[in-house]
Amino acid sequence: MYRLLIVDDEPTVRAGLRAYFDWASYGIEVTGEADDGDVALEMIAQDQPDLILTDVRMPNMDGITMSQRIAEAYPTCKIIFVSGHDDADYLKSAMKLSAVDYIFKPVNLLELSAVITRVVTDMDVERSELRQQQELLVKLNEGMPLLREKFLLSLVGGGAPKTNLRERIAFLGLDLPIVASYWVIVISVDDLADVIGARSERDRQLLWYSVINIYQELIDKYLFGYAFEHQIGEFVGVLRVDAEDDSATEAAEALLALADDIRTNLEQWLKLSVTIGISDRVSQLSDLAQAYKQAREAADYKWYLGKNRIITMDSLESAASDADGMQRYDKGLNEVLISALKADDSDKLQEAVERIFADLAQNRPGGLKYGRNMCLQLILVVGQLLMEISAGSPDLEAVEAKLWEELLVKETLGEMRGLIESYLASVKDRIRDKRTGKVANIVERVRGFIKQHYAYGNLTVAEIGKAVYLSPTYVSLLFKQETGQTVGEYLTQVRVNKAKELLLDPQYKFYDICYAIGYTDPSYFTKLFKKATGVTPSVYRDSHA
Repeated sequence: MYRLLIVDDEPTVRAGLRAYFDWASYGIEVTGEADDGDVALEMIAQDQPDLILTDVRMPNMDGITMSQRIAEAYPTCKIIFVSGHDDADYLKSAMKLSAVDYIFKPVNLLELSAVITRVVTDMDVERSELRQQQELLVKLNEGMPLLREKFLLSLVGGGAPKTNLRERIAFLGLDLPIVASYWVIVISVDDLADVIGARSERDRQLLWYSVINIYQELIDKYLFGYAFEHQIGEFVGVLRVDAEDDSATEAAEALLALADDIRTNLEQWLKLSVTIGISDRVSQLSDLAQAYKQAREAADYKWYLGKNRIITMDSLESAASDADGMQRYDKGLNEVLISALKADDSDKLQEAVERIFADLAQNRPGGLKYGRNMCLQLILVVGQLLMEISAGSPDLEAVEAKLWEELLVKETLGEMRGLIESYLASVKDRIRDKRTGKVANIVERVRGFIKQHYAYGNLTVAEIGKAVYLSPTYVSLLFKQETGQTVGEYLTQVRVNKAKELLLDPQYKFYDICYAIGYTDPSYFTKLFKKATGVTPSVYRDSHA
């Protein structure tokens, strides 16, 4: 409903307008009457009507003066003048000021209806537009965090607008002076593949949300700035220090304290290990893209320096110095390694590995990607050797395939080295056994050990490998290649065969047989027996009675 105030110094006119026109059918409620302009202004201040129907000539304050004041104080209020024909010229000037329409006395109800219809239509349109604007404003406010994050991403990405930058910052409500002391801190989640793989999408989103909250709370505690997610597993902080409030030394101390607190809190509350890179100081907002690149580069150096660290650009100066005289990776070292494998010389093999990874470490500017590529090339070279001497096997190929996958997610040079050393140990053992013909003997020793110790319920491949002086991984690969069975499958076969033998003697109870062959759960034993023979132990005994 729209609210209407009738203003006229003649009581009969006011009464007639109120009584003889169906205001409700137009969605209008008459909320009051006034006999003069000054009285009307007081009522408008209290009730703030949407529409005013007013005479032009009144004793104390005429309609023209009143409408001027209304237009200044209540610009959305609509005014319709009612006056005699003698005031036509007067009304025309009034229309230029604030009125939306006018009618002449005596009031014709049809004419009044036409005018009110036009005015209400206009007010409906304005109200609809206002409602839409308010709805858009609500949506805009709801989306403001996303707009701020998008703007911050553009700052560190070098895509911030060059014009109207101050206006954009003010609109977003960000405290980012064009000229100030800025730093960028990059948080890189360690072992990202494991962190993501161990969680559902919902849990991952909750985790990242928690990281941002902790990051922002600690920024607010130490400095000024904003935290946001740049990409999966990477979070960026844009930090500002007021030069007049903090010296360079104090600012550096605050940054390091902040970084240390971030690392500690994320580890304590979220069980996350992170590496943190800190940029050099820049002096204006437009330099944030450069600062981000520095901080990102510092965090990326975890591939060489290790994880769970705080790395500043200052700490990389020595690395940069080394890079000045850098030599690319010497692929001749691969030939040294292959020669050591062929000669079955463990000392030379270890020396070759040391030299290879020392060389990769000296090529630090190549980064993690370069080191990973060199390791993958090394695997290809070793694989070629295995093909040349016919020492390959399906199981060793499976190990190699898994190694490729693991190398692609490892984040440090030390982790990659551990994978390569383990792989080379398996290859060396395989080559040695191929040449000496010891494979069959090893398999028989494994079989013999199992036959002697099958009754031990906790018998493991590690114990079997220890008995034959080989690593568990190599024992598993060798046994599967030569027999077509895994060690576990063969152990089950031996136990089931022994169970068959004992079932033929009725003096043994089922649970006694279960315990005698190394199982502690009769139900589990029954399932294994049926899977191996097709029948349960009781059926087997009955059929052989």
